[in-house]
Amino acid sequence: MPQQPLPNATAVLVLGILSIPTCCCYGMGLILGIIALVLAGKDRKRYREAPGMYTSGSLSNLNAGRICAIIGVSLTSVYLLSMVIAMMIFGVEVLSDPDAMREIIEQYQK
Repeated sequence: MPQQPLPNATAVLVLGILSIPTCCCYGMGLILGIIALVLAGKDRKRYREAPGMYTSGSLSNLNAGRICAIIGVSLTSVYLLSMVIAMMIFGVEVLSDPDAMREIIEQYQK
């Protein structure tokens, strides 16, 4: 029987790559990364059950997408955590008002 690519390998790669640049889009990278990780988990299970059925290239794409998704989820988590900390320190209204933010920055610089 000829080998075939893993069904979700390309989708995992695309979602994993997209999760990195969208890490600063208020959680979009987290959503894309988690979807990629779920799909990667399903395909890894398929590959373990029948490794001879699938091409090694699709496994490489799957692993690369999984790594990108992990990076994207990590970056998004750090970004969201820093936003929460900034809101706790400065307050929500200060983050939306540039003049008030400038005043706070000037106070810390003195």
